[in-house]
Amino acid sequence: MEKKRPIVALIYDFDGTLSPGNMQEFGFIQAVGKTADEFWRMSDSIAIGQDASNVLSYMKLMYDEAKKNGIRLRREEFRRFGQDIQLFDGVREWFRLVNDYGRARGVKIEHYINSSGLKEIIEGSPIAHEFKHVFAGTFIYDAEGEAEWPGIAVDYTAKTQFLFKISKGIFSARDNKQVNASMAEDKKRIPFSHMIYFGDGDTDVPCMKIVGMFGGHSIAVYDPGNERKKATAAKLKHQGRVTFAVPAVYTPDAPAFRVVTAIIDKIKADSVLARLSK
Repeated sequence: MEKKRPIVALIYDFDGTLSPGNMQEFGFIQAVGKTADEFWRMSDSIAIGQDASNVLSYMKLMYDEAKKNGIRLRREEFRRFGQDIQLFDGVREWFRLVNDYGRARGVKIEHYINSSGLKEIIEGSPIAHEFKHVFAGTFIYDAEGEAEWPGIAVDYTAKTQFLFKISKGIFSARDNKQVNASMAEDKKRIPFSHMIYFGDGDTDVPCMKIVGMFGGHSIAVYDPGNERKKATAAKLKHQGRVTFAVPAVYTPDAPAFRVVTAIIDKIKADSVLARLSK
């Protein structure tokens, strides 16, 4: 049945795209007695002082601050922090809306996360069950189940590899063979032309560009109450990094839903035409 229906992959950044803030700001940062500004200034200081990855710097800071404050960083603790993540208007209902629309059009919809945040926190969020797979950073855990070292650090270039994994149906984080193996376009589980990528800023640009280059669609979303974010989305559209820039509002009457349903219609029509041509 899956082969008869085209699969459309909706791929989302998380922070600033589905949630108005960084996921660490909804419990963890408060638990270590810092404000968001203090935490990110400290993280930036590590990155600048050591000429290090911003992602690895924030992961080290989380580890150090948790240890200093007697917080045991276990998977269940991360997931507990994820329970209080705030989401943009309509996000909780969005997945059902899009799934229902796709089903009515004879299209299978799959949702993915592609984030520089932490998989363990996302897995505790109220929408975790909506995703086919979550690609994000993780820690390595010791025999006692406590975080002891970064396992996966996802920066803006690392995010691009996950697009190729989604295309080929590979969900192993450590795989570097299958993802680089040559595969005919018609053998790929989800071609790039069937991808819709959602992001909110410069760290999403490589993914937006790749999806667009190979016939897919990229959408810049922005917090409607944040003029700076709105300007960033407008810049991405003006530069041709994305085709659409819309508010991060996920209700049925919002531009995001209208854009996505139109793209789904196009993918379905293209699929029918391709089948007829054979």
